[in-house]
Amino acid sequence: MLALALTGVSAGCGLSGEAPDGSPREGNGKQEGGRSASEALKDLEKLPVKGRAPKTGFDRDKFGPTWADVDHNGCDTRNDILKRDLKDETFKEGTHDCVVLTGVLEDPYGGKTIEFTRGERTSMEVQIDHVVALSDAWQKGAQRLSESERTELANDPLNLLAVDGPLNNQKSDADAATWLPPRRAYRCPYVSRQISVKLKYELWVTAGEKAAMERVLKSC
Repeated sequence: MLALALTGVSAGCGLSGEAPDGSPREGNGKQEGGRSASEALKDLEKLPVKGRAPKTGFDRDKFGPTWADVDHNGCDTRNDILKRDLKDETFKEGTHDCVVLTGVLEDPYGGKTIEFTRGERTSMEVQIDHVVALSDAWQKGAQRLSESERTELANDPLNLLAVDGPLNNQKSDADAATWLPPRRAYRCPYVSRQISVKLKYELWVTAGEKAAMERVLKSC
C-alpha cells in the first residue's frame, strides 16, 4: 500500500523553488508551508538504501498508456503539465483548453526562455520530464507496484516538469548521482522533488545517489 499521505509529501505540496501546484518558481530555499532543505534531508533518511535492481523487464507500457488522463479532467497529462508550466499559452479551438498550441517556458533546468509551438518539428523542443525517470523507478522498487500505481507515478504532477528538450534527452534515465540540472539554482528543488516522489511511491535510493542528494541539499 503506497504512503500517499505522508507528512509534507503530496502532489499538492509545493517544493523549494516551486509553486503550490508543483510548477517551477524562484524560491528562498524553503518549500511551501515552511518545508526546508533540512526537512528534505530528514525525508531522505526515510528512504531505504539498496543496490540498483536489474533493468530486466522494464517497458514503458508497464507504466500505463503514455500521458493517460488519470485525473479525468478530459485533458491528457502532457497538456496538463504544459498548461501548468508555460505562460502566455494559447489553445486549440474546440478542445476546452486541453491542447496547448503555443506558450513560453522558463526552463528550470537550464534557465533558457523557450518559445513553444505545437508541431511535428517543434513540439519536442519542450519535453515533459519524469523527475524520477521511469527506468530508474523500475530498478528501485516500481517493479513491486501494481500497474495502476505505476500509471499514477508516470502521470503524477509531482514527478513531472516541462523542460528544455535537449537537456531532458541528456538526462535520459539518470539519477542524482550521475545527472543534475546545469542551472545550479534549481538543483535543490530538483533533488527535493525526487526525494518526495520516491518517498510517496516507496522507492529506494542507491548509496551513491543518497550521497549526491545530501551534497546538494547541504549546499542549499
